[in-house]
Amino acid sequence: MHLPQMARELRLAKKEGVEVISVWMWIDGRTDALGKLSGSNEKVFKVIDEVGYKGQIWVSFAANFFEDLSDSEAIAKGAEMIAFLSKRATTLGCKIGLYNHGDWFGEPKNQIQIIKALPDKNLGLVYNFHHAHHQIDAYPEMLDTMLPYLWYVNLSGLRKEGPKILPIGKGNHEKEMIQLLLDKGYTGDFGILGHVAEKDVELVLKANLNGLRTMHIE
Repeated sequence: MHLPQMARELRLAKKEGVEVISVWMWIDGRTDALGKLSGSNEKVFKVIDEVGYKGQIWVSFAANFFEDLSDSEAIAKGAEMIAFLSKRATTLGCKIGLYNHGDWFGEPKNQIQIIKALPDKNLGLVYNFHHAHHQIDAYPEMLDTMLPYLWYVNLSGLRKEGPKILPIGKGNHEKEMIQLLLDKGYTGDFGILGHVAEKDVELVLKANLNGLRTMHIE
């Protein structure tokens, strides 16, 4: 979703019966601080209010937000910001999901510590396979920890060596990772990616769906 057209796109989606599950928010240490967000992020909240959008806001942090902090200091600072965002989101009928996008905040163990620090907030995890290449070996153990907090899993083909974005079914790890999710009782939603700028998004999404079908997940 493009920020200048965000209001129009949300209204058009509603008119056409398309459910927009989430919008994305990027917190940058250079432009976002507790109580004072960047103009872009203020615009996101303004549009959400303006169009009456009710859904999830998937939040990621740049590495610079936690620069030179210990884990405990980073958890405290992250929790303060997430609490601030959650309060604003709740007043608009939305809730916050923590979205792994690499670096310190992209580690589910750190996201979970932030969630645990805010027991009165309605928070969850959004786990993205395309940001999980370095976590493949640790995934089975990580999943046990993540599962109680997991709202959404966005799927992608996965090879340790990359590329970052790969159609589902073209990797050598995604099938076993999806199967493990189901075997462990995951009942949340799955997403597929149209995350290839130089291709028609309809064709990209169809290729992912076709790949998912060919894997015969039980």
